[in-house]
Amino acid sequence: MDRTTAPGTQQATTAALPAGTGPAAGIVVAIACLGFFITTLDTTVVNVALPAIGRQWGNQVSGLQWVVDAYTLVFAALLLSSGSVADRIGASRAFGAGLALFTVMSAICGFAPDLGTLIVARAVQGAAAAVMLPASLSLVRQAYSDPKGRARGIALWTAGGGVAIAAGPVVGGALTSGLGWRWIFFINLPVGVVALLGLLKAPRSRRGSSAVDLGGQVTAVVGLAALVFAVINGGAKGYGSLGTLLALLVFVVFAAAFVLIESRQARPAVPLALFRDRSVAVCTATGFALNFGFYGFVFVLTLYFQQLRGASPLTAGLMFVPMTAFTTVVNLGAGRLTSRYGPRLPLIAGVLIQAAGLLSLLAVEQHTATALVLVLLVPLGIGGGLAVPPLTTAMLEAVDAERAGLASGILNSARQIGGAIGVAVFGALVAGSSGFMTGLHTAVLVAALALLLALAAVAVLLPTHPRAQAT
Repeated sequence: MDRTTAPGTQQATTAALPAGTGPAAGIVVAIACLGFFITTLDTTVVNVALPAIGRQWGNQVSGLQWVVDAYTLVFAALLLSSGSVADRIGASRAFGAGLALFTVMSAICGFAPDLGTLIVARAVQGAAAAVMLPASLSLVRQAYSDPKGRARGIALWTAGGGVAIAAGPVVGGALTSGLGWRWIFFINLPVGVVALLGLLKAPRSRRGSSAVDLGGQVTAVVGLAALVFAVINGGAKGYGSLGTLLALLVFVVFAAAFVLIESRQARPAVPLALFRDRSVAVCTATGFALNFGFYGFVFVLTLYFQQLRGASPLTAGLMFVPMTAFTTVVNLGAGRLTSRYGPRLPLIAGVLIQAAGLLSLLAVEQHTATALVLVLLVPLGIGGGLAVPPLTTAMLEAVDAERAGLASGILNSARQIGGAIGVAVFGALVAGSSGFMTGLHTAVLVAALALLLALAAVAVLLPTHPRAQAT
């Protein structure tokens, strides 16, 4: 679903390097694409390996939820100001540091002796990815002094993320079936080493003076982690349990602290005044809803294919191919539709198709024909692929040009958070006492309701004609 501008790029330096169009530019773009590829791959490659991981350590759904969410949650929260880090120390240094840490954490994930170690390593891996991602786009932007070359570089960078999303389930399934689940992490090691060696030949980025909103970042991470813990723990032990109630209290306290800090910061990671613009508020909520349903269901369907239907990891990964292939193909056409009709109509169509696709999954039972299940998954890919480009365009058109990176960071952070919460909520539903299929059908209704509310907000509140932008 992610052929969009990188999250968290709001503060990254944009000064062009001297090596505008020569071989150095090609090296920089290749390195940046590799970085974007592996950080995006790790949001999807793990899913089909979850049952194998669960069999080794007790098959606890709550633990498997954290294997996914530890990465996504930290990744999402730190995207709010990771562009500031790239600006402050230079994009090449930030990318190199993030890539080195990501590679080391991938090795620790692969050698993890227990589930706790794996979850902690995934969280640190998510932090490294958050530093890498905006820095990688900054490297591409800096590598070219001419607009056409820069556009080609950004197109290649974006394609790296699209390929990773489509390839993730298949790569994860093939590695898990052939070599074991640990290899979904070991595969990052040669990629990381090659990219680090290539980075030695890349020009160094200049340092900047951007401030980092440390207070906002800490409260965002702790608050979001507490909320996800409350949802996961509530599904496993009950929403009236002491641990769940304490986590909800921590969430409320840190959410309030986040709002207070951001309202008083001179340069906050999330300027709250931005949400007074209804387009910004609607786009942020819609981005959350799209990923809430999409990634929540990728998690649940992985368990459905393997635990209920007995598919191998490779077969389960291949079952996602029609959905992800349509996402990639439709992404390419969605940009042209947005250019022709504006963002509002394609966005409405995309959200509506994804909601309809989710509701069609109410027909799925444990022994539903595989061909029918695959057909019913296609609208999820079409809807997401159609919705994300106009959603990003609408968000960027809602702000002045100099705040485009900030708006992109907020939108993509909201989308990642939506995915993390979706995994927590849907995992809690299928792990509940009502049974897997009842939980899956309940999750369908919850996700569809979220999308239909977002659809209503887009239809009523998003302007038909976007305002002119400041230059």
